[in-house]
Amino acid sequence: MVIMSVDYGDARTGIALCDRLESLAHPVEVIKQSYEPKLLERIAALTEIHKPELIVVGYPKNMDSSAGERARKCADFAKKITEITGVETDLWDERLTTVSAHMYLSDNNVRGKKRKNVVDAVAAVIILQDYLDYRRNKNASKI
Repeated sequence: MVIMSVDYGDARTGIALCDRLESLAHPVEVIKQSYEPKLLERIAALTEIHKPELIVVGYPKNMDSSAGERARKCADFAKKITEITGVETDLWDERLTTVSAHMYLSDNNVRGKKRKNVVDAVAAVIILQDYLDYRRNKNASKI
């Protein structure tokens, strides 16, 4: 099944996809749009192109596992994605994914403007890969 992930941000939103075997996530793009209707329009266009059967939206819980204002905003955004695309969404804990994305890019000598332009897509990849790994491990434990 093709799954898309969304790392929703105020200024930039990262998008990633996985292969049909659900084994590997890869970056698609960073949408540089703060106006929500235009952002939703672009996500809808990407769902038309890539035909995901599920969209995973990063859900930034606090370190104590509580849901703050940003998490509520992401949950509302996920509902809007489903309304506009008809594709089911699932929220996924994204704590520290942006930190991990910055560390990955730093380790690979990606700096400055280039890092700023790709960090959200890398975060979306991390969110989706974590989700895929969880699904795979959950299914393996049923055997």
